[in-house]
Amino acid sequence: MSEKDAPLEFIGSSRDDLSGFPLEAKKEIGLALRAAQKGEKADNAKPLKGFGGAHVLQITSNFAGNAYRTVYTLQLKGVIYVLHAFQKKSTQGIKTSVNDINKIKVRLKTAIQLHAEREDGEGEKHKKQW
Repeated sequence: MSEKDAPLEFIGSSRDDLSGFPLEAKKEIGLALRAAQKGEKADNAKPLKGFGGAHVLQITSNFAGNAYRTVYTLQLKGVIYVLHAFQKKSTQGIKTSVNDINKIKVRLKTAIQLHAEREDGEGEKHKKQW
């Protein structure tokens, strides 16, 4: 990781959930997250509907007849927050379940709070140096 690359922060169980994916899905999603860290957008990353634009993205990976999804946000400067990773089991076509959407909303709020605390901590460090 170079100095310019944004760090990844996993919220809730997202790291463990992603770790439980099949190796091929983890590789595909990992490459997309790496692209996000470099300020790029992978072809399999698309804005998640219902979150007002391109600040919350969903990475898709289809492997062995199963659909795997990982959701992250670019909303918070300098850090990529991974909000949720799940195997899509919707019987409603491409629609993400209400349960998953609600989990993403809660975790986005958590990421915003953590980011604010991080920013406040950085501000305090700079104040102490002066």
